[in-house]
Amino acid sequence: MLRAGIVGLPNVGKSTLFNALVANAKAEAANFPFCTIEPNVGVVSVPDERLNALAKISASKQIVPTRVEFVDIAGLVKGASQGEGLGNKFLSHIREVDAIVHVVRCFENDDIIHVSGSVDPARDIEIINLELVLADLSQVEKRIDRARKQARGNKDGQIEVTALEKLTALLNEGKPARQAKLTEEEAESIKGLGLLSGKPIIYAANVSEDDLATGNKYVEQVRQIASAENAQVVIVSAQVEAELVELPDEDRADFLASLGVEEGGLKSLIRATYELLGLRTYFTTGPQESRAWTITAGMVAPQAAGVIHTDFERGFIRAETVAYEDLVATGSMKTAKEKGLVRSEGKEYVVKEGDVLLFLFNV
Repeated sequence: MLRAGIVGLPNVGKSTLFNALVANAKAEAANFPFCTIEPNVGVVSVPDERLNALAKISASKQIVPTRVEFVDIAGLVKGASQGEGLGNKFLSHIREVDAIVHVVRCFENDDIIHVSGSVDPARDIEIINLELVLADLSQVEKRIDRARKQARGNKDGQIEVTALEKLTALLNEGKPARQAKLTEEEAESIKGLGLLSGKPIIYAANVSEDDLATGNKYVEQVRQIASAENAQVVIVSAQVEAELVELPDEDRADFLASLGVEEGGLKSLIRATYELLGLRTYFTTGPQESRAWTITAGMVAPQAAGVIHTDFERGFIRAETVAYEDLVATGSMKTAKEKGLVRSEGKEYVVKEGDVLLFLFNV
C-alpha cells in the first residue's frame, strides 16, 4: 500500500486533519510545538461513487473501496535539516513515504499559536521546502564523490554522476529535486537516495469554515507557489472535518450545504493524493462484493490480475473487460455482452481507469 506523509510547521492543523481522515485513529492534537513526535499512521478509503452503482447492478453483499495510507509526521521547524526540533528524526519519517501532503495554515486565530508569530503561507512553505532541499543537498554531496570514483569506465556510474551533478546545481539554487530535468536512466540511478524534495506534493490549504467555499488571500498565495511548481492545491478546513466526524451521516450534507460546499475538503484531498501517486482503479463486481483495486498507470492485464493474487498473474489466460460507463449505461453484464461492449483482452492489454474486469486463469 502506498503512503502519503502529512507535513507542515507545528500548529497548522496536521493532527486535527489526520484525526478527521482516519476518524478512529486519535492522533494527539494540542496547541504546542512537537506535540506529535512518533508518526501516527492510518489507512483511509478512497471515496468512489462508482462502487455504489456497480454494487446495485450486481446486488453485491458488500462494497470494498481501495485505500491509501496516511502518516501524520511531526511539525518541522527552521533548521530541521541541521537537527533543530528533532529535525533529523522527522526528516527520516518523510523519507519513508511516497508522496507529501503539505498542510499550510491559511486562517487567523489568536488562540492558536503560530510557531513563527504570524500567518504567512509563502514564508511557511519556504521554510519546509528549504529544509527538505538542504537535507537532500547534504545527502547528494556525500554521495557524489564516491560515485565519481566508482564511475571510471562504468557507464551506469557515469549516468549516476550526471544525475547527481544536475541535482547539486538545482538544490544549491534552493529548488526541489522534483524539478530536476533527468532522463529515465538518470532518475532510476538516484532512486535509492529517496530524496525528500523529489517526492510529489500536494498543498492542503487549511482555512476556517467561513472560507471553505471560496478560499481567501492566503489560499491565493499557496496557489501561486503551487502553480510555479506544477503542484496541486486542495482547500480543507481541519476544524470542519473534525466536526463532520462527530455528526450522524444524515446531518453531514446539511452542515456542508450551510457552508456553501457539496463535500468536505478531505474527500478531495484523498482523491488528489491517489491521483498524485499515479494510481488507477479497476473494478471487480459480483453477488459477493463490488471491489476497487489499485494499480499504477500503464499496468497490463496480467499485472493487474496479480494485484488480486499472484496465481492470477502466473496463470493468466485472458480478461473479460467492459468500461464502467458502458456497464452502467446498459444496466447489466448480460446486456453489455449482447451489445458487444464486453471485450476479451490478452496479456498486452493496458488496463484503463474504470475498467470492470473478470480474469480467466489456470495454474
